[in-house]
Amino acid sequence: MMGRVEIAHGVNLDTLGRRDPAVYGALTLPELEVRVRGYATELGLHPTFSQTNHEGEYCELLHRAAETADGLLLNPGAWTHYSWAIRDALEVAALPAVEVHISAVDEREEWRRRSVIRELCVGRVQGRGVEGYRDALAMLREAFER
Repeated sequence: MMGRVEIAHGVNLDTLGRRDPAVYGALTLPELEVRVRGYATELGLHPTFSQTNHEGEYCELLHRAAETADGLLLNPGAWTHYSWAIRDALEVAALPAVEVHISAVDEREEWRRRSVIRELCVGRVQGRGVEGYRDALAMLREAFER
């Protein structure tokens, strides 16, 4: 069974713990990664993590993803809503991917409700905080088993 998962965090995710805890929770990115690693291990998956505030770097990560991962768990942050470059790079990656958001983006500002990557993903989780990562990993594992 496949099981290598690249968990790619995008713009501003490095500010978790400082950025509006009422919306994003109190965990820092390193604390979130510890939790997510535990979830992945429980599911028999092998995670690697990345975070960048540079759109081109995120695209480069997606271009190389097939060399080191069987699937992707993506939280591009605000890029989700407008980055056609990231959408195209995800298409190039050609790996099963799940889009995940800590907050309930569909219940927030109108501009956050659009996702340019949604149609390329096998699933989407939003508004469940860190627990949403467990759900997203389970979706990805199901995609591997198909």
